Amino acid sequence: MSSEQHVIMDETAIRRALTRIAHEILEKNKGIEDCVLVGIRTRGVFLAQRIAERMNDIEGTPIPWGEIDVTSYRDDRDSKGAAAGAGEGAKQSLAHLDIHDKKVILFDDVLYTGRTIRAAMDALMDCGRPRMIQLAVLADRGHRELPIRPDYIGKNVPTSKQEEITVSLSEIDGKDEVTISHREER
Repeated sequence: MSSEQHVIMDETAIRRALTRIAHEILEKNKGIEDCVLVGIRTRGVFLAQRIAERMNDIEGTPIPWGEIDVTSYRDDRDSKGAAAGAGEGAKQSLAHLDIHDKKVILFDDVLYTGRTIRAAMDALMDCGRPRMIQLAVLADRGHRELPIRPDYIGKNVPTSKQEEITVSLSEIDGKDEVTISHREER
């Protein structure tokens, strides 16, 4: 159970963070040539789409983007029976997107332990061999269990392990906000 929630990013803050990230990606990669955006389901997909729209507005050229499902690659789920067809879901979700020898910018909503990102990198490698993988997150809350560091961060949010970060996006939640709440101990 969660106690009261505090909004740490409202709609305006999210919009500004995504616009800043779009500019940072363009600057670091010297434009969009050979870049591909990939969002991790579910909310990472909408973040990648929003960034693609901003980059198109800035550069005047559309950037390819897609989504990836990492469920079968996760190490915190029961893997019995999943190993045989582990890469099929990822390959199907990225079938229209050529990532071979591209700079892939991977998007997720919250970076915590790093395990989702590790799963996403495994899934990407099953779909092709990117030249480089960069990571963009809306919120980085720390507590990494793996040596993974984002290249682009919307907001650093130092948290305790008893706190929870929740990202709400209008496409699925009806509003844009990031909240922090403290989980009550029983």
